Amino acid sequence: RVESPAEVDALPDFETPVALLAQTTLSHRDWADVLAAARSRFPDLWQPGRSDLCFATTNRQSALLAIAPRCDAVVVIGSANSSNTKALAALAAEAGCPRVYRVNGPDELPPDLSGTVGVTAGASAPEDVVEAVIEHLSPRHGVEEVRVTDEDEYFPPPRRLRDLLRAVERVSRLAFGVAPDDGPPLDDHGIDAASVLSALADRSPT
Repeated sequence: RVESPAEVDALPDFETPVALLAQTTLSHRDWADVLAAARSRFPDLWQPGRSDLCFATTNRQSALLAIAPRCDAVVVIGSANSSNTKALAALAAEAGCPRVYRVNGPDELPPDLSGTVGVTAGASAPEDVVEAVIEHLSPRHGVEEVRVTDEDEYFPPPRRLRDLLRAVERVSRLAFGVAPDDGPPLDDHGIDAASVLSALADRSPT
């Protein structure tokens, strides 16, 4: 396990092929430095075909870098043992924000926050907690949402769930007198497992 270019340089000369994987919530900047050192040290280094950094974590770090320098304080919402939350807090301080606070919720906000306050959250922080923090801050001049990219990643459902989705669609078409093969093919990009299971529960006989 390595966390810095110096630790990469201290690795022994391996006789077998070397692969490099990242903790998914690692800071993008930390990962870039380690990756460059590993590529220099091991020219035949193996890596995954796509970045294994969490896209939500990377996007939030990029957005934070855009706002932190112009904030009087930054509030990072998330657990104290969350690596991506800690990375966000460290990044805000490195970007020049003079006051950075990590909180679990609105009850932990310091009472003297003023000026421009940036709010971000770890990848697993519940949306309702984020909204509660913003509501508690009661910004007088409204909220500016900063986006650096659209999170449009698609995670295909497991094969069994996809088959179940198709079966539910066929039954629904038959119920409305539509031929099963008529109409556009199933698009599951906007359907999650919870919605499917809920729909099945509603159709189950009591």
